[in-house]
Amino acid sequence: MALTPRLDLRQTQSLVMTPQLQQAIKLLALSNLEIETFVGEALESNPLLEIGDVRREQGEDTPPESPEHDSAPDTAGTEALDVPERALDPEAAPGDIGDWGRAATAGGLSGDDLPDLENRSSDGPTLAEHLADQVGAASFSASEAIIALRIIGELDEAGYLSTDLGHIAKELGASPDDVEDALLLVQSLDPTGVGARSLSECLALQAKEANRYDPCMAALIDNLDLVARGEVARLKRLCGVDEDDFADMLAELRSYDPKPGCRYGGGREAAIVPDVLLSPKGDGWDIRLNEASLPRLVVNRDYYVELKAGARDKAATAWLNEQLGEADWLIRALDQRQRTILKTAAEIVKRQEGFFREGVTAMRPLTLREVAEAIEMHESTVSRVTSNKYLACPRGTFELKYFFSSGVAAADGEGASSEAIKARIKALCDAEDPKKVLSDQKLAELLNEEGFDLARRTVAKYREAIGIGSSAQRRREKKLKNL
Repeated sequence: MALTPRLDLRQTQSLVMTPQLQQAIKLLALSNLEIETFVGEALESNPLLEIGDVRREQGEDTPPESPEHDSAPDTAGTEALDVPERALDPEAAPGDIGDWGRAATAGGLSGDDLPDLENRSSDGPTLAEHLADQVGAASFSASEAIIALRIIGELDEAGYLSTDLGHIAKELGASPDDVEDALLLVQSLDPTGVGARSLSECLALQAKEANRYDPCMAALIDNLDLVARGEVARLKRLCGVDEDDFADMLAELRSYDPKPGCRYGGGREAAIVPDVLLSPKGDGWDIRLNEASLPRLVVNRDYYVELKAGARDKAATAWLNEQLGEADWLIRALDQRQRTILKTAAEIVKRQEGFFREGVTAMRPLTLREVAEAIEMHESTVSRVTSNKYLACPRGTFELKYFFSSGVAAADGEGASSEAIKARIKALCDAEDPKKVLSDQKLAELLNEEGFDLARRTVAKYREAIGIGSSAQRRREKKLKNL
């Protein structure tokens, strides 16, 4: 075959996603705050878009497709669904001491140990602000204040310092001794324990403040790993105390705060705004979108007519028509996003109705595929719709993805959600006799009696997933608590 230049004509087919389609898919996965930011940028860039209702004029200059360029239908902002219990379908329907020791031996503090959001300050000063105010009011020298404020800026939410002092000294051009002295000044501030570089140092600072840091307490704090493992006899020998004194020391240690910085705001955390609101209504449910989180965009028809009348050339007219098309697309895309969220939420409520009526123990296994097939959408669409979207119900606020979980066989034939199994394991462990702690095999037997088909290894996996220790660990912890 000769190697000569030639022209070939070929016909192929390919799926090409237009920029608008890509943007519509992206909108599905955005959270409320991200949608708010996106809409704000659109309002700045498109002069025809406005929030809320505006007066519209229908004149000769209005394009023939003008009815399609008005605001989204009223149902775009919110759509209330009265969903009967038997009609929840797409057609009917258009969130101790032993813990301290474990954290110390693990080398860090887990997010599970942090206080609940409702127990944190949201309106008061942050930890950094609280400490900085004290630095300003104290008799620190200028150099001490600069180093102290730099250290304060490195503290984490719990009040711990993980940054190397040598790094801070090099960054500020200060001597290591000056940085060490500044750290001691920070550690003298309120709350006691901030600026510590480890859990043991944090507790030691509080013990010194309470004038309880004697050699016995120092030995106890230096051996938090033994406290976590519940080795009482060994601890009493190391501390050189009898049982009564050891019990007093443990009680004192329990009174200290392992995360003193968490008493203050961590940077003005934004509260979760639910996308979907669910409330009981008769024998069914009322499902509606949260109007407060839905920006309602409209096209200012008067301004469009005014601008078109003043257009002097084809380029200006073309630009104006382009802005009108983009405004129309955005309104429709947001409307479709809201309808998809509502349709998906309705199907989730239908399938997880037991949870909303009875609690987590009644949750059923549910997959994205099952919901996608029910609402006739692609599985990836359901995944995007349920990401960063929250549903508020009488039981609390939950991310939509919370309702999807694997499960195991159950006596009723429908299966049991992994969340329901975890809740039952936790309940059994909480109610166990301290003198007869349940082994994984015993937990499996009890769950099997209740209709859950679980092996011992599966029980151990679920137990570890919710942070519950083994039977030996729980026995030691309960023994410590009873001292």
